[in-house]
Amino acid sequence: MSEEQATLLEFPCEFPVKVFGLNQPGLTASVLEIARRHAPEIAENALSSKLSGGGKYMAVTVTIQAQSKAQLDAIYRDLTSCPDITMAL
Repeated sequence: MSEEQATLLEFPCEFPVKVFGLNQPGLTASVLEIARRHAPEIAENALSSKLSGGGKYMAVTVTIQAQSKAQLDAIYRDLTSCPDITMAL
């Protein structure tokens, strides 16, 4: 099965990458730096964040112009290996 057949996405496409972690300084910068390794054209305004109700956690969303499933897999692999990040969706 080819890469194109293994996903329902049609590339290139806009794709929101959602990340969760403890609310600490540098989380959004870490997410942006990791995403830019694989999608260097990401603009600053492509990133948004929101605190949890108690303020302990932060959700960060970065929207990229995804080129392939392999690119998305690499982004998720790097995000989930970062100790500051609890979960990536």
